[in-house]
Amino acid sequence: MVKITDVARHAGVSPSTVSYALSGKRPISEETRQRVEESIRELGYRPHAGARALASSRSNVLALVIPLRAGIHVPVVMQFAVSVVTAARRHDHDVLLLTQEEGEEGLRRVADTALVDALIVMDVQLHDPRIPLLRTLERPSVMIGFPAEPEGLTCIDLDFKAAGEACVEQLARLGHRVVALVGSPPEVYVRETAFAQRVVQGFTAAADRSGLSSSVHPCESGPAAARLVAGQLLREHPALTGVVVHNEPLLEPLIDAFEQLGLRVPGDLSVTAICPDEIAESIRVPVTSVAIPSAEVGTRAVELLMQKLGGAAVPEATLLPPRLTERASTAPRNTP
Repeated sequence: MVKITDVARHAGVSPSTVSYALSGKRPISEETRQRVEESIRELGYRPHAGARALASSRSNVLALVIPLRAGIHVPVVMQFAVSVVTAARRHDHDVLLLTQEEGEEGLRRVADTALVDALIVMDVQLHDPRIPLLRTLERPSVMIGFPAEPEGLTCIDLDFKAAGEACVEQLARLGHRVVALVGSPPEVYVRETAFAQRVVQGFTAAADRSGLSSSVHPCESGPAAARLVAGQLLREHPALTGVVVHNEPLLEPLIDAFEQLGLRVPGDLSVTAICPDEIAESIRVPVTSVAIPSAEVGTRAVELLMQKLGGAAVPEATLLPPRLTERASTAPRNTP
């Protein structure tokens, strides 16, 4: 392992001069700085994380707050986490993952120490109890999600309201007149999780604009829940021909359940979804879907934090527009 003394010897300077070149705490000549930097590159020296933190008064660590509550689909959440970690490493930062549901207390415990420089907060609720603290923290933060009152915060996410609208508009263009949203598990709505609420708003608004008959059905995940909701939908809405699914693990079991009840997808029933592309593409009947851009959201959240740490102004709201991809699960309504 290359040490600071090796860099000093190679550059022909003292170890303290190398330290000053790295920290900028004392002035050194441009010629000496360039010589030190060249030696660092040639030897492949990487400063110890603790030394970097002492030199810069920063930890070079970001906190990613993801309370793993009931109803969360962990594989999709982890896509966001991986994108945050990957982007942070490009900026020479590590990521501390906080998964316990501690609310304001957990945020304060981390923020009151020198453990992290900034925070990314996920699983945002419309009336999130962490918001008052985030507004007063000296450390910068970014929320992946939009609360009901986002003023004074930095928020980024897919425009889930527009995503719900896009799915309904696709079904309306194909002539479907009776549509249903099969949504997240009930506890997600009870918590007023922001992205789920936004999808319902968009779905309902688009259905109303197009004069469609619509209904919303929260649903647990798994084959048994899929069979129950499919049967309920056909009993209560026998003219149903279009379904929007916002519940990733339920997507394939739900298509199977409808087909077991005698409805072919897409011949009798068109299905759209809001989910990652890889899920939509891997199902037996590839599903027309709005992609969840986890990689882009995570990367841009980190970039916003880096700008804030550097003292730059950033937009309060960054809404990514939905991207709908047509696949085999949708077709024009089969009229008698």
